[in-house]
This record gives sequence, structure tokens and C-alpha cells, in this order.
Amino acid sequence: QVQLVESGGGLVQPGGSLRLSCVASGYDFKFLRMDWYRQASGKQRELVASISSDLTTNYSDSVKGRFTISRSNALNSVYLQMSSLRPEDTAVYYCHSYNPLYALDYWGEGTPVTVSE
Repeated sequence: QVQLVESGGGLVQPGGSLRLSCVASGYDFKFLRMDWYRQASGKQRELVASISSDLTTNYSDSVKGRFTISRSNALNSVYLQMSSLRPEDTAVYYCHSYNPLYALDYWGEGTPVTVSE
């Protein structure tokens, strides 16, 4: 059974930092692109950052320069280092991957991030 499990969310003050982790199991993700999405209350889920198997990264304009995505194929994990956090970064953050071999989307359960005084 394929699982993605996120951790590292929490409450942080504006300007603070958090590091999210996502551990995958049940499949070898080293050849797949890994993504972080987020969904704020009342809003659509949006792509925040992605990292391909060759370590190419992409970021949404809203987080560029503040967030860094990385991965460890040895640990079947992906990370999101978030800095200079703003209240508008408050959301549930989801780990995602798409497997084109089976046309399957894999999602984690999400980890909540709240940026507030």
C-alpha cells in the first residue's frame, strides 16, 4: 500500500520558519516528481513547489525565495523548508506525487500550518 505521511506543521509567528517532511512508503519514488500543495480554508488547493527526479525545482510566485523544496531518494522523502512565513501561508500542506506508469495520484493526509501572532 502506497502511503505519503507528512509531518512538521504547527503554529509559528510571522517571519518564522518551519520544515515540513513527507515520507513515502510502498513504492520507490526516486523516479517520480514530488510536490507540495496547500489548501487554505475556503480556497482551492494550489501547487506550492515541486522537485523532479533530476532535482529540478519549481515554485509558485507566492513562495519563491522563501520556500525550498528538497528530497532524499535514500529515505524516500521530500522536504519543504519554509522561511519568512506570512499569515497568508496558513493552510493545510499536502505531499503529492503522480505515477504515470499507473496513472495514479498519491496524496498524504496533510499537515496544518498556522502563521499567527
